[in-house]
Amino acid sequence: MEDRPFLNTKEVAQFLDVNEKMIYALVSDKGLPATKVTGKWLFPRRLVERWLEGHITNFSESAPVTHCQNVLILVGSHDILLERTVDLFNLLYPEYITVFGNVGSLGGLKALGRGLCHGALCHLIQENEKEYNFDSARQELGGKLPAVVNFCKRQQGIIVAKGNPKGIEGVSDLARSQVKLANRPKGTGTRLLLDRELEKLGLNGMDIDGYQKEFRSHLDVAMEVLTGRADVAPAIKSAASLLGLDFIPLRWERYDLLIAKDRFFEQGVQNFLGLLYDPRFHELAEDLGGYDLSLSGKMVFPQQSNVS
Repeated sequence: MEDRPFLNTKEVAQFLDVNEKMIYALVSDKGLPATKVTGKWLFPRRLVERWLEGHITNFSESAPVTHCQNVLILVGSHDILLERTVDLFNLLYPEYITVFGNVGSLGGLKALGRGLCHGALCHLIQENEKEYNFDSARQELGGKLPAVVNFCKRQQGIIVAKGNPKGIEGVSDLARSQVKLANRPKGTGTRLLLDRELEKLGLNGMDIDGYQKEFRSHLDVAMEVLTGRADVAPAIKSAASLLGLDFIPLRWERYDLLIAKDRFFEQGVQNFLGLLYDPRFHELAEDLGGYDLSLSGKMVFPQQSNVS
């Protein structure tokens, strides 16, 4: 069995030390690699071994993405400028494929800690309301900070309908009757910022109509306001600008790219960072509005250029 590239059902059950009947459940529910030939299941040994490695739960080194040649994987907080920058990168560097997974800031840090990506996009405000991301990164990554490069600064606030028919002036008005909210998911920096502002005012989010209805992106919540299904939504200014909606600013925030140090000098990562100085990137930001690129591409941590 050791030298055979394919295993039958009995052999793969012995290899995984499970009952044969369990194999069919693993194929259908857990994605165990298999193919059916003349009515019999065959399992590529190489892919079974890789599948098994991918289901190890207590191993966090960055090995899972080392085999992805010319693929740059970014995950974390949604941003409209980021989406357009990924498209620009793929256009300028056709030998690479860059993909983005929208899982929120905390989800991005968890993926970075598990070695599932090259970089995580985050905007998690700290208790002092001056710094971003460091405390959360230390907590999720076992006390060690990755390289932190600023992608942009952007304006966070509240989106309202054109002309602001409900007369919304700030977060306190979200608790008014006949005001419906479209919210972002737990774990996103935008949701955490909103919850922080509500807490300052002594307001309970559960008392706000629509607080528990969550939408995955800034454009998604903006669309709820545009269609009249919601009156307000926490989001970035660029989402309001794209849809012709009004915007009530809350604060400028730092939106950072956190990069695994052992991947920082990979060519794809360096190409992406170089794009932050490209005039075409700056044109994208100017067209969208609500962005400040004065810090873009600069190392936030460590302060020195050496990240080894």
